[in-house]
Amino acid sequence: MQITRMSMLTGKTHTREINCTQAEMDLYQLGFGPIQHIFPNLSDDDREFIKTGSTPEEWAELFREGDEEEDLPF
Repeated sequence: MQITRMSMLTGKTHTREINCTQAEMDLYQLGFGPIQHIFPNLSDDDREFIKTGSTPEEWAELFREGDEEEDLPF
């Protein structure tokens, strides 16, 4: 299903195709268990997207190798 989230890292809105059902999303949003129990078949990247709206590309950009502390956006 298509899931749209705003990234907690950048504030940008992203949409991803995630292999889950609306019933699973409802269980997660209602707090019926940890994300890894509700979505055991999803990758860490997909679970992170559902949880925070952050994409693997954003994480890679944030934690690029060789960055100096003063280059960080916060």
